[in-house]
Amino acid sequence: MPEKQHESINYIELPAQDMAATEAFYQAVFGWRFEAYGPDYLAFFDKTMDGGFYRSDQCSSTDNGSALVVFYSDDLEATQSKVVYAGGIIVKPLFDFPGGRRFHFSDPNGNELAVWGTAVRT
Repeated sequence: MPEKQHESINYIELPAQDMAATEAFYQAVFGWRFEAYGPDYLAFFDKTMDGGFYRSDQCSSTDNGSALVVFYSDDLEATQSKVVYAGGIIVKPLFDFPGGRRFHFSDPNGNELAVWGTAVRT
């Protein structure tokens, strides 16, 4: 588990309809490890933050006002390819913003997340 920092974000939870698809997707794309706590909760373990998925028919997206979870990648194109290969859907293709580039995707549950990286130097 990552080191705990006083008053920092420590854990995140997201909704999921399909726990098996969720585990397969995040394991394939980000290499997360998982532990099920019954049929309705799936905890994940990452390098920088841990969290979990709780069973719900809802999903998290910026269109319905939810917070956006954003990953960092040293190679956006490679990460985007892994997302697509694992069954994710690109909902906002790569675009530039001040300080870098990013894309948004939805996971097998319809949750919207994003991945950013630094701008390509020419």
